[in-house]
Amino acid sequence: MSIETTDSHCKPIIYQLLPRLFTNYCEAPTVGGSIEQNGSGKLNDINPTILKAIKDLGATHVWYTGVIEHAHDADYTSFGIRRQNPHIVKGKAGSPYAICDYYDIDPDLAVDVPERMAEFEALVERTHKAGLKVIIDFVPNHVARQYHSDAKPNGIEDFGQADNHEMFFAPGNNFYYMTRQQFAPHIDLGSGSDAYVEFPAKASGNDCFTAFPGVNDWYETVKLNYGVDYGDGSRHFDPVPDTWYKMLHILRFWASKDIDGFRCDMAHMVPMEFWHWAIPQVKDRYPDIIFIAEIYDVALYRPFLAYACFDYLYDKVNLYDTLRAVETANHSAARITGCWQTVEGVGHKMLNFLENHDEQRFASPYYASDPARAVPSMVVSTLFSTGPMMIYFGQELGEPGTDAEGFSGHDGRTTIFDYWSVATVRRWLNRGACNGPFTPQQKKLRGFYRTLLRMANEEKTIREGGFFDLMYVNLENPGLNPHRHYAFMRHADGEALVVIVNFGDEDSKVSVNIPRHAFGVLGFPEGVDPEASELLTGAKGGKTFASSCPFVAEVPAHGAAIWKICSDRIEPLRPAVAQKHKTVKKN
Repeated sequence: MSIETTDSHCKPIIYQLLPRLFTNYCEAPTVGGSIEQNGSGKLNDINPTILKAIKDLGATHVWYTGVIEHAHDADYTSFGIRRQNPHIVKGKAGSPYAICDYYDIDPDLAVDVPERMAEFEALVERTHKAGLKVIIDFVPNHVARQYHSDAKPNGIEDFGQADNHEMFFAPGNNFYYMTRQQFAPHIDLGSGSDAYVEFPAKASGNDCFTAFPGVNDWYETVKLNYGVDYGDGSRHFDPVPDTWYKMLHILRFWASKDIDGFRCDMAHMVPMEFWHWAIPQVKDRYPDIIFIAEIYDVALYRPFLAYACFDYLYDKVNLYDTLRAVETANHSAARITGCWQTVEGVGHKMLNFLENHDEQRFASPYYASDPARAVPSMVVSTLFSTGPMMIYFGQELGEPGTDAEGFSGHDGRTTIFDYWSVATVRRWLNRGACNGPFTPQQKKLRGFYRTLLRMANEEKTIREGGFFDLMYVNLENPGLNPHRHYAFMRHADGEALVVIVNFGDEDSKVSVNIPRHAFGVLGFPEGVDPEASELLTGAKGGKTFASSCPFVAEVPAHGAAIWKICSDRIEPLRPAVAQKHKTVKKN
């Protein structure tokens, strides 16, 4: 019933933003527009006022997504930057995950293109001065089809520069080759001098080992070879593959820029042996840097922590998918119990979220339609463990993701492929002043996010405490509907939080049974706290906290109640009151 944790540091609260979109103040972007038409956000525009507002929201880290140079349609040849063929760029702006130079900052983000690295370094310094840490992407599994580094240090070879193109697989190659076949995806590659020609074809990034990827494949990327022969399944890690050395150098290069962590894209598509080899070598020089794995296989969670040396993992296929099913598919809230059971013992290493650049916006018609309905899911995600919580820029404003921006259509997501401006964020930022007008709904929603996210580090029970699930003693309790209600506790050093969330459409008066065993775990006396406080609303009032009496709370529809109980305020139950409750419970 209980998960204990040992972490004694702050709970990471990560604010993810795409600089290209975040500070783009274009008032009327054109669908499918170029950078000349729609503009691009700049690193320099993420000013101290903006960083202060992100910090004030409760964030401890900012994940700057898409800062490393990736394939795009814009022309920077006058600055000595090789242009990408537009036929293999998704959208005008391109995917941040089609890296074309691991050693450079994307020129779209620079005010002064030749000074783009200096502008990034200045952003890192500003972020740290604001009391926030910096996370950037590390994209290890694939590169852009026309990878070429203009900025690599002396002595560094490009990927594929020394490959044997006559071999599907060779231990020393960086890529996989479809020998004697021309790249022919199910898209238009152009004609004449503008056509994109690749011979022999290289494997695509989503493990697509064919010269003929489809439109839904990652055709704009090339799979990197870490020593696994996907033809016969054999693994060739001794001697250490060339790709490993190149990637270690890249990791150390960015770690030297004073960043604080890497979010590692599709980490499970790279052999664990590489991570086991590389991460300790990076941490040997930069011991405080963290590694977060994007991973979608629960069976790999524990190996990726214990052997692959990651600090945190995405918990997408466990908690995120469960909460989404409760919200949108009428799944029972009681299924949430299975989420902590799945990660028992490693729950404090799980990164939770409701939105990111891959997922549909919570407020979109494809998810919940109403951003206010996020309260129960956000409370569970944030309070479930001491592990990180992440939100996506604009989530706290109820951004609905309803734009059709160009390459990205009406899909409920905020585009990562197009030059665009996100109206809700643009209005709030007000060109860096952070004083734009809020609608009443936005003001209330952002107030909720601020209260909850700040609470995560202000309350020791959340920051470093233990977890106790209350559902096992309430599945047959008529005072709690396990299909729509979920209840649990957090506890630490004489303090406890009783958390009740309501996924239902009606306000509820919920009665939660607390087992006697819980008080032994908590080291709590039983009785009444006359000054109990509800942390979301600030309400105060006496609360009975005992195994003989249900804990009763009013929980609004699509809402939550978080009651804080302190053991040093507990007053023993009067015998007559306790006996009355026992009698009622028996009946």
